Amino acid sequence: MKPLSHDEAALIEPVGTAPVLDRTLDWASVNSGTANLDGVAVMAERLGDAFSELPGDVSLVDPEPVDKVAPDGSTVPIRHGRHLVVRVRPDADRRVLLTGHMDTVFPKDHVFQSSQWIDEDTLNGPGTADMKGGLSLMLEGLLAFERTSPALGYDVMINSDEETGSKSSASLIADLAKGKLAALTYEPALPGGIMARARPGSGNFAAIVHGKSAHAGRNPEEGRNALVAASDLAQRLFAARRDGLSVNPARIEGGAVNNTVPDLAVLHFNMRPRTPGDEAEAHAIIDDAVTAVSEAHDVGIDLHGNFGRPPKPISAQADRLFALVREAAADLGEPMEWKDTGGVCDGNNIAACGVPVLDTMGACGGLIHSPDEFMLKSSLAPRARLTALVLHRLERQGLAA
Repeated sequence: MKPLSHDEAALIEPVGTAPVLDRTLDWASVNSGTANLDGVAVMAERLGDAFSELPGDVSLVDPEPVDKVAPDGSTVPIRHGRHLVVRVRPDADRRVLLTGHMDTVFPKDHVFQSSQWIDEDTLNGPGTADMKGGLSLMLEGLLAFERTSPALGYDVMINSDEETGSKSSASLIADLAKGKLAALTYEPALPGGIMARARPGSGNFAAIVHGKSAHAGRNPEEGRNALVAASDLAQRLFAARRDGLSVNPARIEGGAVNNTVPDLAVLHFNMRPRTPGDEAEAHAIIDDAVTAVSEAHDVGIDLHGNFGRPPKPISAQADRLFALVREAAADLGEPMEWKDTGGVCDGNNIAACGVPVLDTMGACGGLIHSPDEFMLKSSLAPRARLTALVLHRLERQGLAA
């Protein structure tokens, strides 16, 4: 820990909790579950108004087309909200990327719709930690940074579909990541304020199994039971799990009435490889299992899906970014550590573009994705100050080896 310079002390001095908290409470009152397009639109409008305080261009970008496999095996489109982009000093020599998401996991009709105080520091509310508090403190840090008349440029991207895999914003993320010095993503910190380090990848798949129907009593041997084949595929995939590769068969849809051999089933499954090598092996495991089941049950299998979140290993540049942020946090009197985690986020996609990213810059809290989600008010101002100081130091020193 070392004393802040005069400029650094002046940079963070105006940052307080009140404006960050007020915005968080306002934004948490809007249900912006990913599929609640009306709520997401309201959220995008409020974010646009707030981020227009920055000296850049604010725009809403249309989502890319996305589809999913329906229970009948067909693919159907999924609608998403628009994504917010703010571009500040696009011609600057050094530029960074800051990202977050406006959607939550709580649908429009979910019982968890409002915030309440558990104690004077602990706010229970939908999306307070994940990540409306993070979005608010990101903005506060940027506003503090802008008071110094900086030369560093940056883009802000707040997408509407992170909670469902960022499929409609993946190309936008990749485009904005190009040429960036570093990236900061405002997922909530782990319990105790610990930052996430390496992350596995994640792939979501649907295996559409086409069998042959027949009468269950008169001629079942002429049928090809798609439900049994889908179950066999689930078992084979699950048996392939190992350290470095988790496999979760999550749901089987399809089947038929009891007196008919079912000719259609859809197996949905998730795989999480720790490294790019593990991802390559996962592809081979899927191919081998599909081939074996197709031959054993005389069925056809169509595979839908991909590894939308690549594994996020730690590069030398990422280590330098972590070191810069850790030193800044210590100089602010907020020492931090980090550890590997099993979760995934947009940080995976950014890292895959070759850009070092620290993806837990948001508020401290916990129990996210549940009605017990909470955010710690006391983390808002310190994390906003950390954003301002990190940007200041990235401008002054970059990520020199």
